[in-house]
Amino acid sequence: MKTKGLFPRLWRFLKKLFLILFIGQFVYIIILKWVNPPLTITQLSNWFSGYGLKRDYVSWEEMSKNARLAVIASEDQLFADHNGFDWKSIEKAMEYNTRKPNRVRGASTISQQTAKNVFLWQSRGWVRKGFETYFTFMIELVWGKQRILEVYLNVIEMGPGIFGIEAASQKYFKKPAKSLTRAEAARIAACLPNPKKFKVQPASKYVIGRSVIIQRQMNNLAGDKEIAAIVE
Repeated sequence: MKTKGLFPRLWRFLKKLFLILFIGQFVYIIILKWVNPPLTITQLSNWFSGYGLKRDYVSWEEMSKNARLAVIASEDQLFADHNGFDWKSIEKAMEYNTRKPNRVRGASTISQQTAKNVFLWQSRGWVRKGFETYFTFMIELVWGKQRILEVYLNVIEMGPGIFGIEAASQKYFKKPAKSLTRAEAARIAACLPNPKKFKVQPASKYVIGRSVIIQRQMNNLAGDKEIAAIVE
């Protein structure tokens, strides 16, 4: 009899726990529309791994327009057009990964990267991808493009243990992020695919070459009205 009563109580407890967690994460997403996120799992993981932790969250006004444009040119040129997911790039990446499973290619948008870095952990598992899809949808719905880009520029890793555009700008160029030139912003953005491998200072030939390409793309995107409406 005791066992029969245990399972209904356990089920009620689990339902209440799920409801509390669901409401809690929804409230947290709303709060982060105005409040910068605290420590993330990725930042803590870097710290525990011995890379240290350098970060300094700054507001939209304290970020150079060049930095905003550079990461769009480098990471997600369709940022203004999609709803969080670049389905064509995802399809191409899946086809590539099927052909070459040992050389995995990603297709994450800035929105997806922001969701992963703020709410989740770094891995390629399907469970994390499922959560990433949900949080990407929610921040697109609740935050909007400018807030997503602002948070992205504050939480993304831009060097071993260096998180956010302000910490990167101070580390590499000894100046605030607000003062970054187009070339400097492109140099930082060039390292984003793998910030532990690609160095801003001293830059390799690959990083220098990639930063030149990014600057060219920045010039092309600067005249796009939808992009301009976001980065201004």
